Amino acid sequence: MDPRPDALPIERARTRLLPEVFTTFLMLGLTSFGGPIAHLGYFRREFVERRKWLGEGQYAQLLALCQFLPGPASSQLGFSLGLLRAGWAGAIAAFLAFTLPSALLLFVFALLMPQFSGATGNAAIHGLKLVALAVVAQAVLGMAWQLCPDVVRATIATFTALAILASGQAWTQLLVVALGAVAGLAFCRSAAPITAGGLQPPYGPTLGWALLMAFALLLIGLPVASHGPDGLLAVAEAFYRAGALVFGGGHVVLPLLEESVVKPGWISADEFLAGYGAAQAVPGPMFSLAAYLGARLPGDEGGFVGAFLALISIFLPGFLLVAGVLPLWQTILNRPAAARAIAGINAAVVGILGAALYDPIWRSAVNGPVDVAIAAVGFALLAAWQANALVVVALCVVASIAVVTLL
Repeated sequence: MDPRPDALPIERARTRLLPEVFTTFLMLGLTSFGGPIAHLGYFRREFVERRKWLGEGQYAQLLALCQFLPGPASSQLGFSLGLLRAGWAGAIAAFLAFTLPSALLLFVFALLMPQFSGATGNAAIHGLKLVALAVVAQAVLGMAWQLCPDVVRATIATFTALAILASGQAWTQLLVVALGAVAGLAFCRSAAPITAGGLQPPYGPTLGWALLMAFALLLIGLPVASHGPDGLLAVAEAFYRAGALVFGGGHVVLPLLEESVVKPGWISADEFLAGYGAAQAVPGPMFSLAAYLGARLPGDEGGFVGAFLALISIFLPGFLLVAGVLPLWQTILNRPAAARAIAGINAAVVGILGAALYDPIWRSAVNGPVDVAIAAVGFALLAAWQANALVVVALCVVASIAVVTLL
């Protein structure tokens, strides 16, 4: 029992806030189109400007933490906001409400995939692959503009992309992220320092270290426990690894997921990119793509069981990390080297995404000049006109079907 005399009233107050947390995040989960960068804007408007759950400096500090860690930054931010607002129940409510709408839609899409047969169905799937090309191209441009503002960071991103394309191995991504941190420490002298603010979760450093230990034990233990490439434990290991090792979240998870589910032969490259394209048409977090991928797994590992397991496994490591580091974040920010290391890691993330833009996306989606034109129009709508993602999805799919019908 908590010895503090005010512990019970505090917990009761947090419980009363739970419905507000759930309904607020459910509305965001139903309406937050545009991907992870857009989600951060939605969150700031809702929680800083409108509801005033926290101040501008606190929001910036929490955002810096979520961007510093591997995992889905916008979902980690939502999880943290729910945790700070209404305790552990609030964190779970925020995750479920923000994630379920997109996860259910992508699960239904996975069930309907067998209906997409014949020329028209194949053309629709190809249109979704062109959507993926346009969206990732916009993400690369936007992230490069923000995260590589000088020659040093642009150079780190360029060498990262070249190393990944030359190697073609999953472990290269881990190596270039580590080297990016080292390069940032050595060369990113102009990186702006991260200022600290007052964010106190409802627990202390002891539980924080325990959560970080749980993250590490699962990362090490799941590959040992899975005993091979098949079975539910293998599925959990593949998606947990993808969620644990991706820096930048959102679109950057694409190459790791492709490595996890396409190379073992669980899902074809066409199915994978079709699902990624469909994920652009739904609101909520990009990591909800795991529900589609899990449902499309062959045998007993697929269907609802696969979707549920993949979804929980890909989000769990990011949540363990952010909950573990949150009570330690103040100490980390006091170190001057933190901002330089983060700058180098962010530049490496841009390189990883740039490499993924070419392989597998461009190589799988573009078969000729017409495909380039469709994707270019989609990119222009996103980047120049700030069009809704649903508009771009509709355009690319209809254009792809029209090309097949008319030619």
